[in-house]
Amino acid sequence: MFTGVKVFSATKAKERDDLGEQVTRWLRANADLEVVDRTVTQSSDNEFHCLTVVLFYKPRSGSKKA
Repeated sequence: MFTGVKVFSATKAKERDDLGEQVTRWLRANADLEVVDRTVTQSSDNEFHCLTVVLFYKPRSGSKKA
């Protein structure tokens, strides 16, 4: 069961290269949350490539912040 969703998405090459760091920064800033599931999706057409990371989370046991 999850109580929240965080979506990270990038279409430009430099943004895609930095996406992992964005996720890491968010996880560190929200250490009171527990990721219970995730999806990673890549889609593209003739011109654009999109990378999306979706994190499903809930408060850690004993945490007051959601």
